[in-house]
Amino acid sequence: MKALFKSFLIAGLLSTTLGAKAQDLLAEQAPLDKQMMLVDSIALRDMLLNEAYIFPASELYPTWENEKVHFGAQLPDSFRVDLRGFVMPTKNTKITSKFGPRRRRMHKGIDVKVQKGDTIYAAFDGKIRITAYQRRGYGHYVVIRHDNGIETLYAHLSKKLVAENQYVKAGEPIGLGGNTGRSTGSHLHFETLLCGNSINPALMFDFENQDVTGDFYVYRKNKYQSVDKKTGKVVDSELQQYHKVRKGESLSVIARKCGVSVNTLYRLNKLNSRSVIRPGQVIRYR
Repeated sequence: MKALFKSFLIAGLLSTTLGAKAQDLLAEQAPLDKQMMLVDSIALRDMLLNEAYIFPASELYPTWENEKVHFGAQLPDSFRVDLRGFVMPTKNTKITSKFGPRRRRMHKGIDVKVQKGDTIYAAFDGKIRITAYQRRGYGHYVVIRHDNGIETLYAHLSKKLVAENQYVKAGEPIGLGGNTGRSTGSHLHFETLLCGNSINPALMFDFENQDVTGDFYVYRKNKYQSVDKKTGKVVDSELQQYHKVRKGESLSVIARKCGVSVNTLYRLNKLNSRSVIRPGQVIRYR
């Protein structure tokens, strides 16, 4: 018992002598640790920003190259695309050709009427992957890989205003509207791609109302692709079309605008005559 008491007494004396210096050392070390943590945090942040600058959406794309547009990489089963911070590629609203089959071939984008010399803008922040010219195809065109995971393509330009590997911000001019390549009139051919595979731009961009369809777009592989039973190949069956409800619109108004019946809207959106729709709601009409 005396030995135990003696041990406690020695420990107490040590804490009042050597402990004071130890506490001073700990006190000095504490802000140093905080500073080191801050340095580490800043370094990590800078590293991540630098990685995004060099390899946008690196979680989806393991490589960076400046050649193929439709390289057809492995698609994720699902992927959420952040549409916030967008800028419409053009201020024009007239669609001259939609996404889908056209004259025995697949039209992989949307054609928007623009005049030669109209400014074309980057839709999101990102890095220029391709600037090229195709005499019998896209004409002068630009492909941007964005931080949100998608790529956008702008074709038939009269002039390109950016260079490959250049980082651009949303709304930055990237080209001028034109009629180059395989084109019968001045227009912007606009594509959206995920892992080199074309996705209907109308699922994300509403040119008529100069808006996106929502804050986010969720791509689901099993919903938008199917397998051709004869060839066994994966084919793009994504021909769905969507409308973002505006203030004052009813289902009958939307049906007239979209050229479908109200019953079609009921069926595609699991609605009925008692359903209430609200501004901002996305309605599928095809």
